[in-house]
Formats: sequence, C-alpha cells, structure tokens
Amino acid sequence: MSNTIKNQRAILDKLGIEELNNMQEEAKFAIHSNSNVVLLSPTGTGKTLAFLLPIIEELDEDCEEIQSLILVPSRELAIQIEQVAREMGTGYKINAFYGGQSFSKDKTELETPPAIVIGTPGRIADHLRRETFEVGDIRSLVLDEFDKSLEIGFEEDMTEIIESLPGLKKKILTSATKGIEIPEFVGLKDEKTINFLDTGRSELTIKTVESPSKDKLETLVNLLNHIGDKQGLIFCNFKDSIQRVSDFLNHHKIPHGCFYGGLEQIDRENALIKFRNGTHRLLIATDLAARGIDVPEMDFIIHYHLPLKAEEFTHRNGRTARMHSNGIAYVLKWTEEPLPSFINANGEENLSKSHSLTNTEWKTLYISGGRRDKISKGDIAGFFFKEGKLKKGELGDIELKQEAAFAAVKADKVDQVLKLIDNKKLKTKKVRISVI
Repeated sequence: MSNTIKNQRAILDKLGIEELNNMQEEAKFAIHSNSNVVLLSPTGTGKTLAFLLPIIEELDEDCEEIQSLILVPSRELAIQIEQVAREMGTGYKINAFYGGQSFSKDKTELETPPAIVIGTPGRIADHLRRETFEVGDIRSLVLDEFDKSLEIGFEEDMTEIIESLPGLKKKILTSATKGIEIPEFVGLKDEKTINFLDTGRSELTIKTVESPSKDKLETLVNLLNHIGDKQGLIFCNFKDSIQRVSDFLNHHKIPHGCFYGGLEQIDRENALIKFRNGTHRLLIATDLAARGIDVPEMDFIIHYHLPLKAEEFTHRNGRTARMHSNGIAYVLKWTEEPLPSFINANGEENLSKSHSLTNTEWKTLYISGGRRDKISKGDIAGFFFKEGKLKKGELGDIELKQEAAFAAVKADKVDQVLKLIDNKKLKTKKVRISVI
C-alpha cells in the first residue's frame, strides 16, 4: 500500500517522543501476543499510540483494502485519532468517518481504500449497510472508550459491525474506567487485561468551595480570580447551564470557550483548537469533554455542577493530575448541598486571594488551505515567518486539517499578519486568513 512505511523509531522521532511509557510498552507487547486485549489506563496516558503502533506494525503493505477498524464514541475522538495517526507519518492511508460530514466525501476517500478506518459506530454501520467498502481483509478491531459507546446507545450498531467482519483475528478494547462489564456481543475469549488505572498516578488534590447562594455564579468568578491565569476546565451537567455560565463570564470579561453536544461541529472543533493553542485558558464543558478528547493537561478543573455518578467524577478529574504531574479539582457546592459519597475532599479552599485575570497573549488564525492542498506545517510556518514578518516566539501551535489549517499568533501581531499575507499564495494556493 505504500513504499515509505516507517518503523517505530522513525514514528516516535516524528512525534517528538523519546521513548514509550511503561503502559504503552506493555500494551504493545500484549497486542502483538494476544488475540483479545483489554487496555485500562487513565485519560491522557497515551492509549491512542499504545494501540496504533502494534496495529500499524501488523498491517500488510501489499494489501489494498481496509485492514483495521477503530470504533470511537464521538466524532471529536475520531478526529483526534486520525490526527495522531497522520502525524505519525506511517506511510499508510488512514481516514476517519463520522456524522456531520457528507457521505459523498466519505465515498470519495474510500475510492482508494485506507489501511485503517476510524469512525463512530453509527456512521460505520451505515457504510456497511450501503456496502461502500470491502470488509474481507479487516483483521483487527479497536473499541476505543467502549464503555462510553455503550452508554450513549451504540450497542446495536457495534453488534452489527462485529457480526459483519468474517476475517477478524484481533480485538482490542480500551477504557479509562474500572469494573466495566464487557458485553457478550464483543465475543472476547481468554482476553489479556492491561490495567494501569491504579498505577503511576500523581496525587490529585480535591478542594470544596462553598457558595452562599444556590446559584453559584458569583462564587465561580471569585474562584477563577483566586486561581489566576491558569489553564482549566469548568464542568457543567447540562448544555443550558453552559450558556448561563458563559454569559456571566462574558459579563465579567473573562475569556473562555464552550464545548458541548448541541454545538455545531465547526464550533466544537474551533473551541478545542483555541483551547489547545492557548487562545483560551478556560473551557466550559459537559462530560463529553472528559472522555478521550485531545486537550492539554490542565492545571485545574472545576466541578460547577456536582457529578451525578462516580464514573463521571473520575473522568472529569482525569483531565488533570495525569501520569507525571499534580493537579487540583475544585468542587463548587451550595452551603446546603450535600456532597455525594464518592467525593472525598482534602478540605475547603479559602478564597482570600484575588488576581486580575488577563487576556491570553495569543489569537487563532484560520487558513483556507490544508493537507488536501499539499500544504504542510512547515509550509505554514515558513509563510508566516517570511511573508508575515513574524519572529521566533510570535508564532504558536499550528494545527493542520484536510481542508484548512489553524495557527496561534501573538495577539499584537495579528493585524500585521493579516495585512501582509491574507489572500496571498501559500505554495500554489491563494489562501484567505481570518481570526476565529
């Protein structure tokens, strides 16, 4: 399928990774050595790379059909895995299919079958019913965050998919949750379980913050001023509440993004991009953001609403205090509101300090050209440095998509950049550039 297949060392070098962590090493060995593997590891520990590496190593270079299928509970996770896979530069074609993008676009990508397909169960089941791709060469199946897929109602689609794969030889299930029962339809036998849920974790500090009012908005603002200019997530239980919190933060001129299921896909993606590159330090989210979404390691999280289940509490907290760092979780509660039994706090936070929250030094620019136009991150960086007259340190993270790209630029340089390079040629394509 490719003449430029890369080995593990070349892949890690491209990703800027010196070596795999213990979980990734153990998972890789287990996947190579077993037909059925269950990988349990906290959010943010590198599960994606842990299963991608051995899957890629077992691909047949001469096969021209799909060989591996990765099922995920959300389009954001599909996009994230696709991005990681592309950044690995394996030499194999890899595509993600999910709701929200046109079916005709999927069919165009399938004209040259990828080696690996990533997708949501609903979208992949739809493809199978329409017989848009061959399944006879699919040998490995990954159910990433499989428990979340079950929670949101994908069991029927997942059952249909598994029953449609006659050549399946290997099944890999991943989760960040303890004690999940594996349903019978998966058909696991003599599975090897890799469990890193209780190892290698740094201490998480949990502090309660009491609000004198049932409406906790004023206390939230006081807490944010107390914390200062740090990166964090604010969790709400309902999307309607996110709008109320967002409006209140806007009133207090506190910059932030929002992320929840009801947003348009483009708005969700833009919110994550701006959060990852530092344009926003704060992201208000529902529990959708606690599962497998590629956001940076947090300094803190705030439970604006108390989580309804212990599992939700665990996943939220998994955004901070990852493998090699400490973190803090603030539990915001009304004075008369009892704490659930699964929350064991390390005491109450005294909001005596107050900092003046500042805007971040970055803004995010949209570029109307991407991977499909044969544009690379290096091309974009060179364009901004040479034509946009930026200096080192004035250009931040660059994210490259199929049809567009996004770049973080120092806020005080944005006007200069737009004046110099908007509607100019980047390689062979004239691109439009705008602030998002």
